[in-house]
Parts: sequence; C-alpha cells; structure tokens
Amino acid sequence: MKLEGSAAIVVGGASGLGGATARLLVERGARVAIIDLDADRADDLASELGDRALALHADVTKEDEVSAAVEQASGQLGPLRLAVSCAGIGWAERVVGRQGPAALKPFETVIGVNLIGTYNVLRLAAAAMKDNEPDGDAERGAIVLTASIAAYDGQIGQTAYAASKGGVVALTLPAARDLARTGIRVCTIAPGTFDTPLLAGLPEPAREALGASVPFPSRLGRPEEYAALACHIAENAMLNGETMRLDGALRMPPK
Repeated sequence: MKLEGSAAIVVGGASGLGGATARLLVERGARVAIIDLDADRADDLASELGDRALALHADVTKEDEVSAAVEQASGQLGPLRLAVSCAGIGWAERVVGRQGPAALKPFETVIGVNLIGTYNVLRLAAAAMKDNEPDGDAERGAIVLTASIAAYDGQIGQTAYAASKGGVVALTLPAARDLARTGIRVCTIAPGTFDTPLLAGLPEPAREALGASVPFPSRLGRPEEYAALACHIAENAMLNGETMRLDGALRMPPK
C-alpha cells in the first residue's frame, strides 16, 4: 500500500500511540481521520496537523458512533485504505482481594472497550474497504489492531486487561483469513511498556524502573516506534494475520 494519497482512520488517535501514528501518516502524505472519545483533544491534533487531518468523535463500544465516523471519514477523505485501532483502557484488580472477589463491572468494561470495541472498529472498517478498487497486489485495505504483551505475560492484577488483549491476539489470524478473499489484511501490534498517557501518572522513579527492566533498549518505548511499525505493516503486503511484539525483548515478571 502506498500511504501517500491514501485515506486512513486512527481510532484512539488523539494521543499516545494513536496520536503518534496520525502524525506519521500525515507526514507520509496520507489523509487521516483522528477518531477519539476525547473530541477536544482530537480537534487540537487535527488543527495542528493541517488540512490532511480530520477530527471525529466516537465511542468504540457504540456501533452507531463508529459507523458514522467511518462513513464520514470515507466521505470527506476518500476511499478508506487503512485503519489503525489504538483505543484502550486499563484496570488493575486481583481476582480475590482483601475485600472479597473482584468486581465484575470493571472486567466487563475493559473487555467492552479493548476487545469488543476493537472488533467493532475492525468489522466496520473492513466493510468500508471491501468495495475499494484493488491495487497492484489486489489489495483493498489494511487494518492494524493493538494488543499488548500482557496478552502473553499478564501480571498480577491484570486479568481483565490481559484477557481483553489476548482476545485481540486470538482474533487476528481468523480475521485475516476471513478477509483474505476481499484483499484486506489484518495485523496486530503487541507493545511492551511505552511512554503513553497510561503511564504518565506514575512517579518518575517508577517510570525509570519500568524502562530499566527492558533488555534492550533499556527504556520505555516511544509512541513514534509504534507508529513506524504501523506504517510498515501498511506498506508491506506480505504482513498478514500476524501479531508482532514491540517490546525490546521484555518478558514481564508476575509483578
């Protein structure tokens, strides 16, 4: 896929991994719809990136909102060729703690956003791509999902988060197989510990300790490194049905 001149959506694109991806796509010449729950932040980034960026509001768990955003993006930017799904939340709670069993609602909420929300983006973006004119590789589009190394190395208290991200990993290959006949590729990136808003609230010593635990490079990942891989997936037609760890060889300990 040639990014220059292509239309893309980045869901959860107002900050963090998604924000860096939206920036890089615009730099590469793509037209990008930044879709986010935080409308103000999406507006700010789109204004900064200029006339090749569009800000749209949507909650990934709401079918009608994502559908409307995808339709609007396609209508204003042209046929959708790339979708990058970065929206996600975290939650930490042991299965049984001092106060008894974990609350069920937070588990449902994390699964709803991270897994069901990701699937919602996947299916609606693919539906928008299926009638595109194929390129020289008979490709009509590419979709990049976001998991986490917690899918493999979930830590104490991460049952909800690990289960949600493990679900994203598990659906990647069958989704790619489902969409192969339409010429749409699906890959997933599983980041390690990245310098995103999710970690921004930690004290600096804790952030430094997280970075030091990465074998090499011994630091937190940079959102721009996620963005670079997302763009490479779009450009490399043989990448399909794969989940790629982006973690500096990190394997998370139990806690």
